[in-house]
Formats: sequence, C-alpha cells, structure tokens
Amino acid sequence: MGAIFWIKRFLLAAVPLFAILAAVEWFKGSTAKEDYLSAAAWAVIAAGVFTYSAWRRWRNAQACGVCDGVAAVRKKNP
Repeated sequence: MGAIFWIKRFLLAAVPLFAILAAVEWFKGSTAKEDYLSAAAWAVIAAGVFTYSAWRRWRNAQACGVCDGVAAVRKKNP
C-alpha cells in the first residue's frame, strides 16, 4: 500500500467529516469564517488520527479485532 492509498484514505475520512461539522455549524446559525476553519481543523485532526492508526496497524501487521469478530460471525451464520 503506497502513499496514494493512504492519501485517499485520509481524504475519504476528512472530506465527509468536514461536511458534517460544517453542516452542524450552519444549522446552529454560526456562519463565521472561524467556525468553518474550526470544522476544517477538527476534520484534519480526526482524519489524521484515523489514518495514522490504520497505517500503524498495517505496518505492524496487527489484526483488526472488529474485522476478525465480523468474519467469525459470518462464518458461523452463513
């Protein structure tokens, strides 16, 4: 998995999260530039944490507990 994969994963997390946070600000009635910048900053931080944790798990070849649990349930109940 190259850099392009991780950049795509980051963007797939950051863009929808920014849209959700910006929509919340809009529904609250705060449409100041600072509110949208705050939403963008939080989206970047959260997407960064998400992407870094996935990259680190992949780099260390650690299994995903949730994925393994889902696979076991699917195997048990066809």
